Amino acid sequence: MKRSNIYGVVAAAAVILLSVALISWYLTKRSPMLIQGTVECTTYKASSKVPGRIDAMKVAEGDRVEKGQLLYVLSTPELDAKLAQAEAVKSAAAALDAAAVAGARIQQIEAALNMWEKAQAGLELARKTYERVKNLYDQGVVPTQKLDEATANYEAMKATAQAAKAQYDMAADGARKEDKEAAAARVRQAEGAVSEVESYIGDAMVYSPVAGEVSTIVAQQGELVGSGYPVVAILDMSDLWVTFNVKETLLPKIKVGTRMTAYVPALDRDVELEVSYIAVQADFATWAATRTQGGFDIRTFAVKARPTGDAGQLRPGMSVLVDWDKID
Repeated sequence: MKRSNIYGVVAAAAVILLSVALISWYLTKRSPMLIQGTVECTTYKASSKVPGRIDAMKVAEGDRVEKGQLLYVLSTPELDAKLAQAEAVKSAAAALDAAAVAGARIQQIEAALNMWEKAQAGLELARKTYERVKNLYDQGVVPTQKLDEATANYEAMKATAQAAKAQYDMAADGARKEDKEAAAARVRQAEGAVSEVESYIGDAMVYSPVAGEVSTIVAQQGELVGSGYPVVAILDMSDLWVTFNVKETLLPKIKVGTRMTAYVPALDRDVELEVSYIAVQADFATWAATRTQGGFDIRTFAVKARPTGDAGQLRPGMSVLVDWDKID
């Protein structure tokens, strides 16, 4: 055999062996297990307890807002009318309470005093008349009829004087304690009604419950919104986390506190994450078994991990990749 033929056979054998080796390496090569998650954050939806028409929208989508910043104002003419009614009731109750505390007018007190003094004078005259008639009766000068008339008149004037005294005391003392308490209670009730309406009117001005960014504005100026209708959505960018749906067969590798390095394609950089939550109940199945396989349905659990340091430019909705094999 020629030497050139031998070289050709050796070269062909080497190529075949190399091809077999490469194919074997490729078939046995293990691809990295990448788990994909999504960046999420706390979302607040600003709404009002009262319905109304949006009178002014103070923010726009993408604006940065601070806690307590005015977002929008509702027009509520019905509440303004109810406030006027409640304040009128409060004024009337306050007037009645003042009258109860002040008691009768000076003219009424003076009139009652005059009646009492008049009754006292009549009583004194009746007493003297009774004493004269009684002396004459004892002397046998006047009949019993005259004594009875003087006695009856004296007793009647006593009762009249007592009644006049009671009228004067009542006018001087003013209303009874119970009447004063009832009048004061009516004032407190009216004040409560005013405060209630004022609180509703105050709720017509909606403020941001947290510092963050405005992501969505559902209704615009001039639109009518109902009670509790979410008008402005605010993202709290200081409260970010990544949610992964992890197969139950992978759960034994992690626990709360486990740290992992994740890659963010949108930022082309890595971030350090720490597991903060593992769902106590499985979600949906990601792989279904068949009878021929003799396996079982694998379900997934929600796992949340938070950045351990500065989140940087992370934004809700970004994808995050984790190489599961590199988790310690």
